[in-house]
Amino acid sequence: MKEQLNNPGIPLPREADPFDHPAFFYSGEQEYVAGTVPYLLDGLAAGDPVAVAVPGPQLELLRSALGGRASEVRMLDMTQAGRNPGRIIPGVLRSFADAAPAGTRPRIIGEPIWAGRSATEYPACVQHEALINLAFEGRTVSILCPYDAARLPETVLADARATHPVLRDAASERPSDAYAVERMIRRYNEPFPPPVEAVSLKFSSEDLPEARILASDEARRAGLDRSRVTDLELAVSELATNTVLHGGGSGTLHAWTEDGHFVCEVRDRGHISDPLAGRRPVDPAAVGGRGILMVNQVADLVRVHTSVTGTAVRVYFALPTPQDGPGTAAAARGR
Repeated sequence: MKEQLNNPGIPLPREADPFDHPAFFYSGEQEYVAGTVPYLLDGLAAGDPVAVAVPGPQLELLRSALGGRASEVRMLDMTQAGRNPGRIIPGVLRSFADAAPAGTRPRIIGEPIWAGRSATEYPACVQHEALINLAFEGRTVSILCPYDAARLPETVLADARATHPVLRDAASERPSDAYAVERMIRRYNEPFPPPVEAVSLKFSSEDLPEARILASDEARRAGLDRSRVTDLELAVSELATNTVLHGGGSGTLHAWTEDGHFVCEVRDRGHISDPLAGRRPVDPAAVGGRGILMVNQVADLVRVHTSVTGTAVRVYFALPTPQDGPGTAAAARGR
């Protein structure tokens, strides 16, 4: 038992739930490799599917440490695949785990929070980490989430303790006495501050084309790439249609620029009761159910605030910078 407690590559037994979701606090490259490579190699030795979705520098570090075995691991740059945290569960974690052969235990290293994350992105990241526990409850899957304890503030590490049932560091593994998923979901379901300057439109069913045109016209004026304007039109159309069908029949669209992004918000009187809405893969044969999922796929960031009095969904699209070439934003998303 002493060896198990002191080796971060060996998970503690979990009697209540076969799903394993530890946070791994590391400081420096040596600790990172020591806490992740054994986890990956143990999975390969067991014949389990193994994947890594971490920021580029860590990805290269793991590729180098694994040597010839790196080709056996699915590797993704999280700064691209998971730039929008709402994409990670359906597009990275579920897509990999759902394809695993029966009788195996998929292992995934996912690092959705790094020092370069913005304050606007961060609440969506914490929600993602909390919702992993709901999305994989009861499943025989292991997802290890590294946190850079040397570069991330203590508030981020405290949130990690609350969203992960097990904590690891270079010396030990232990249950988290701060684990509180429901509390964290509520805490980061926070109302948005109003935009400083925005173009607005109140809409109902007959105004859906006008809402799409307003969003695309404002996006072009802001300098959004042509391909991304098409994605924006899709996102706004999905959100506005969802408002008409499920949000009381009418809503308000706001559009503005903020911190290098073009932002659209759709606000209505509806309430989203399912915390995993937009994060479950949809059966190709299903009719409907793709609205927020599709929005998560095309936007660089999606933020949601919902309550019994109404719901606001904000979609963010990165504007090109002067050094970007044509299509740079789309290429950065791996599209």
